[in-house]
Amino acid sequence: MNHRKNHKNGDELSILGFGCMRFPTKRNNIDEARAEAMIVSAIEQGVNYFDTAYIYHMGKSESFLGKVLSKGYRNKIKLATKMPHYLVKTEADLEKILNKQLERLQTDFIDYYLIHMLPDIGVWEKLKALNIEKWIEDKKKSGQIINIGFSFHGLKDQFIKLVDVYPWEFCQIQYNYLDENNQAGVEGLKYAASKGLPVIVMEPLRGGKIVNNLPKEVNDIWHSAQPKRSIADWALRWVWNHPEVTVVLSGMSTEEQVEENIRIASEVQHNQFTEYDLALFTKAKEILNKDIKVNCTGCGYCIPCPAGVDIPTCFSIYNEKYTLKSKRSFINYIQNTGAVTKNPAYASLCKKCGKCETHCPQNIPIREKLSDVSKEMEGAFFKPVVKIGKKLMNR
Repeated sequence: MNHRKNHKNGDELSILGFGCMRFPTKRNNIDEARAEAMIVSAIEQGVNYFDTAYIYHMGKSESFLGKVLSKGYRNKIKLATKMPHYLVKTEADLEKILNKQLERLQTDFIDYYLIHMLPDIGVWEKLKALNIEKWIEDKKKSGQIINIGFSFHGLKDQFIKLVDVYPWEFCQIQYNYLDENNQAGVEGLKYAASKGLPVIVMEPLRGGKIVNNLPKEVNDIWHSAQPKRSIADWALRWVWNHPEVTVVLSGMSTEEQVEENIRIASEVQHNQFTEYDLALFTKAKEILNKDIKVNCTGCGYCIPCPAGVDIPTCFSIYNEKYTLKSKRSFINYIQNTGAVTKNPAYASLCKKCGKCETHCPQNIPIREKLSDVSKEMEGAFFKPVVKIGKKLMNR
């Protein structure tokens, strides 16, 4: 396993970090036996950075990870989790939430603590009004927080302002070859690194969107490329090719993903790509950007929706219709948003409350896009077909 040094504190961090948002599941719960085996295998093979959050797996990720790490693994890894600022209404909430996280994780301290999805200076000013700077100082003195940082989904200018507004010790951004110039982007990456900040990268595969179910033209690019590599291999190497990146998080949900990612992380170095390699990504990006309708990664931060809409699924199938030219998109939409699901979850259920948009890391105008989905995917026959499907399922 290759490592890159955190020059702020000397930590030697594995360049592959285990993202704990996409553990394998069974009956809508974490498949604990499989997930524990994957975590232990990763640690034994040198992965030493684990990233979770208060809300992952509907609040169960921290507790499960804490249970696994308590079996003799806590001192072998660097643990990262996140303060959900959107749940902080009073100064007392800061203490309450951190204490809850320490209890869940069965630990006395967090190695890398992030303000989760800090979007702009305005939100930081609200947190300052709750004395968060003094609170952080106290927690660092007590040893409960070792390093303080923030994760970011927003506009580049706000990211640069946030980097400069506080003496952060690290930061976390979304970065992949499709998002080279989106959100913080390459400019934000280089700026943070120039300030001495270790940069943790999330969504290197955009929730699998730049690996799975790709158009034939994109698959052809990777299948004919030399040397022979999987599509995930190429995409991960693109991120690690940047020397400014310290750790790349992967939300691994299968044993095969763990093994493949560890193999790649044991081989790759920065600045290894040739002009030929980089040209492949340019071609793939041009094709993928041409037809996509909604830049959704499927992270699920927007749900649960008060009206019951399965927002990520609606967007995924809508995009599938255009990017994959899928003839089954209408059937998939019916099956996944009403006919087979326990409760209806289609786009036209949206009540326009806007709650989802306050949590969306991609700043997607979700209400507007759901209206587009409804117009495209829910014709005159949609609800009658859903109703018939429900009756057949009940029988």
